[in-house]
Amino acid sequence: MAQPAVTAPGDEKSDRPPVPGLVDRFGRVATDLRVSLTDRCNLRCGYCMPAEGLVWLPKESVLTDDEVVRLIGIAVTRLGVTEIRFTGGEPLLRPGLVDIVTRVARLEPRPQLSLTTNGIGLDRLAPALRAAGLDRVNVSLDTLRPDRFVALARRDRLDAVLAGLHAADAAGLRPVKLNAVLMRGVNDDEAPELLDFALRHGYELRFIEQMPLDAQHAWRRDAMVTADEILAQLRAVYTLEPDPRHRGAAPAETWLVQGHSTSDGRPARVGVIASVTQPFCGACDRTRLTADGQVRNCLFAQEETDLRGLLRSGADDETIAEAWRGAMWAKRAGHGIDDPTFLQPVRPMSAIGG
Repeated sequence: MAQPAVTAPGDEKSDRPPVPGLVDRFGRVATDLRVSLTDRCNLRCGYCMPAEGLVWLPKESVLTDDEVVRLIGIAVTRLGVTEIRFTGGEPLLRPGLVDIVTRVARLEPRPQLSLTTNGIGLDRLAPALRAAGLDRVNVSLDTLRPDRFVALARRDRLDAVLAGLHAADAAGLRPVKLNAVLMRGVNDDEAPELLDFALRHGYELRFIEQMPLDAQHAWRRDAMVTADEILAQLRAVYTLEPDPRHRGAAPAETWLVQGHSTSDGRPARVGVIASVTQPFCGACDRTRLTADGQVRNCLFAQEETDLRGLLRSGADDETIAEAWRGAMWAKRAGHGIDDPTFLQPVRPMSAIGG
């Protein structure tokens, strides 16, 4: 797998203010850290990777459990990070996942902890993850039809995903959120069906516009199912009202589903993450750490900053924190998908982390 450009600590010279947090030139502050625990996955979703899979990162390049916990600790105690999202690849494939969650949950101040997963294996791990300190999960569910699941994910595992959802809810990993990507000609008519499922079970559904993050670089904007198309499908069946809550830095724009509520009495909501047609870069509060220890200041960044090298060369925590600050200061104003010069990242989503 080709690698993006790596920025060495100290390469970024700027007038960055002497503040402890992860600020950038546009006044944004990163408080949400996405940590990829592995680039490996047990599905082969077409919007992410080819049927034959990818060349995985060599084991020696992947951060150890101790290195993951140390970097998260630096982010929380020195850089102002308050939310941690464990991602992949498929993070449930990480052997040390429960121990990592346990150790991160003990940090002071304690961050909010969530996990993005395809749900396979969650039926076994949900109770242990909840006991370890995980607060909630996001589970990818693009279809409720077994034949379509096989077409999308190239694996017959829908039953395993549904079992994982039910186990997460039973373990108290709430709110259980669903992430759905609609693919034209495959599942693009399924928005109302997915919302009905979410409402019946008390889950929160988020539709995500397909982004140019596939390993095949086959994404085309004109083939993408847009937020407007998704909302038109939903409004043909449901009455949606604007959500009065302040959106803040949340990637999803949400609506109240009139006449529906959750099991605990809260208004039922549905959201759309319109990363392509309605980008929300101006409010972005995220920073990303790849499984091999690289900081990415944007999903679509062309450069990375190597923290693994610093760790393994004996750097102290403040040196690592300062390199992280420099990486975030260099963040661009937006992802630039609409710019004619836009280049898709070298790494696919499975290697970046969601």
